[in-house]
Parts: sequence; C-alpha cells; structure tokens
Amino acid sequence: MAFSKKHKQTLLAQYEDWAKKSQAIFVLSYTKMTVKDIDVLRAKVREAGGELHVTKNTLMTMALDKAGIQHGKLLEGTSLMGFALADAAALAKVLSDATVKSEIFAMKGGYLDGQAISARQVKSLAELPPLPVMRAQLLGVISAPATKFVRTLAEPARSVAGVLKAYSEKEAAPAA
Repeated sequence: MAFSKKHKQTLLAQYEDWAKKSQAIFVLSYTKMTVKDIDVLRAKVREAGGELHVTKNTLMTMALDKAGIQHGKLLEGTSLMGFALADAAALAKVLSDATVKSEIFAMKGGYLDGQAISARQVKSLAELPPLPVMRAQLLGVISAPATKFVRTLAEPARSVAGVLKAYSEKEAAPAA
C-alpha cells in the first residue's frame, strides 16, 4: 500500500512522539494475525498503560534515529511495536504472555533507556513484580532500620516500666 509523502511525514512525527514519550519500546513479529487477535492484545496493552501499533519499519527506523534511540536489527520483517507509556515491566509482562500463549506473536526484543535489549532481557523485565509491589518492598527495606532503632530506644524504658509495675503489684499484694 503506497503512502503519500505528506502521510509519511505525519506517520514519522507520530512514531517519533511515541518513541520520545515511552519508557520502553518492545518489538514483536507476527504471522497470520487477525483483527480479533490484535484487538484483544491492544486491550490488554491499554490496561497496562501502553499502546500497540503495527509500524512501517523504514519510518520507525527514522523516528528512532530522530529520538536518539540506538536501533539494531530488530526492525526487520513484520514489526508490532509496544510503547510503554506508564510501566515498562507491566507492558513487558503482557507482551511476553502473548508470545507464550500464542503462535501468532514472537518477541524480537526492544529498547529501554535508548538502548536495544534482547528478547531474553524483555522476558527478565516481565518477571519483575508490578511497580506498586516494588515500591512497597522498597519502602519496607528503607523503614526497617528506623523501626528497629525506635524499638531499641524504647526497650529500656519498657523494661523499667515492667519492673516498676511488678514491684507495685508485689507491695500491694501483702497489704490486702
């Protein structure tokens, strides 16, 4: 399908915008893809805070160059691009699950922080816990020493209070 020069410039600008806004870009290849297949996958990608588009390789290569992203040989053959606008790990998980459950899609790799990453690295990223869980774990690690320090400071006072209470109960018992 031939595109006019004006339409190509519009596509190039859109691709460049997606590339600049994305935390990560994941590239899949596809075979025998139907509209239903892509709609189901796009819905899951939107839930993960991303976008999924079939792109023209030549225009996408130009857009990645303009965005300052080093691209390798990922953009050969059919390319389905996943743009992580919110959480890169969540999108990687959705796309990795799609490649495992379906013979239609295969992970080629991606781009993270402007660097090309392999399909294996995308799978490793997909295995990370979701962002809220990682934040909670980090908060727990950070707050644990402070909590332990407060307990250490409070323990002598608690011990003295326990001894005083025991003596007061001991003195009250014979008088009764």
